[in-house]
Amino acid sequence: MARRSADSDSCIVKSTGLRRSDRFLAGLEEASRVTFVTHVHPDPDSLGSMMGLAHLVETKLGLPTRLTRDGLISRAENRAMVDLLKVELIPVEEIAWSKGDAVVMVDSQPNTGRHSFDDELPLHAVIDHHDTPGDLEDVQFIDVRPSYGATCTLVTKYLIEQEVGIPERLATALLYGIETEISGYPREASDTDDSATQFLYPLADKDLLAQIKNARLPHSHFECLLQALQNSFIYDRIIISWVNDLPQPEQAAEVVDFLVRFEKVDWALCGGVFRDKLVLSLRTSLHGAKSGELLRQVVGKLGRAGGHDRRAGGCIRLPSTSLNAIEDIQGELRRRFLKALKIDDCRGQRLVPLREMLQNLQA
Repeated sequence: MARRSADSDSCIVKSTGLRRSDRFLAGLEEASRVTFVTHVHPDPDSLGSMMGLAHLVETKLGLPTRLTRDGLISRAENRAMVDLLKVELIPVEEIAWSKGDAVVMVDSQPNTGRHSFDDELPLHAVIDHHDTPGDLEDVQFIDVRPSYGATCTLVTKYLIEQEVGIPERLATALLYGIETEISGYPREASDTDDSATQFLYPLADKDLLAQIKNARLPHSHFECLLQALQNSFIYDRIIISWVNDLPQPEQAAEVVDFLVRFEKVDWALCGGVFRDKLVLSLRTSLHGAKSGELLRQVVGKLGRAGGHDRRAGGCIRLPSTSLNAIEDIQGELRRRFLKALKIDDCRGQRLVPLREMLQNLQA
């Protein structure tokens, strides 16, 4: 089983000398307050990372902190994490910025199209693990480690370096954040990710963790899944699913997490319409496939995209939400994907044959 090298310095770190956690804290000493921001629709890795860094800053520097939410948190497990762990999040559009505030971006990078707040927001630090280059030129402290499977791993390492105790609630959040990032196959994990998991497991609340993982699902989840199955087409090694009425943006990822396990494909793509955007989620079962690079190549100037080795996401703003406009974009993306994967342009084979769908309706 392929693994990432532990602590390989295919990372970006601004300044030299002290440990990275020391430099991170030293740069915040003159701040009056620290506010943490992340990507739109925060996931467990971003939530756990913000919580961990806030605990580090409060414990070592005694500074007040704020955790923000950019957009909705709609995936059932993510909502359960926020509710059960009592994570206090302020909608980023409600934040009043003051002189002396230090802003730290976690699990994301500026000017990547993954935020709804002002791209001109001055950032003190960026701490991330994504191979999605952002505009980092004016950021004072940068620690971006693509060799890590999760940003929560990096944050756990900071807490251990600084000898800061990790309460049960925080250990549960960090552990779940790591698990959600490295649980697929092939695993996108380094030795450091596994070490962090082993360190956190005895400290975490396993009952709460089980509740989060088995969160109750809303009716919209099943409606979305049905629509996705009815509109899934197989083209050689890729299955493409179109959902023209996506209840929540995160459900595109839920669809492909399910479809990529189909034994006859190596790739799964879901494109779902949410308001005036086409939300894209891509998965692969191949190791070293660089799905983030592939999705960026396919989307091109139509929108923004990026991600990891086997998982990627993107978004395209639709010029119109008319059915013709949506179908035009879908057709263009399908052609680009087939070309990128060197698959002959052909008519897709339905995952669930239309005849069977009609028979089931009549039964």
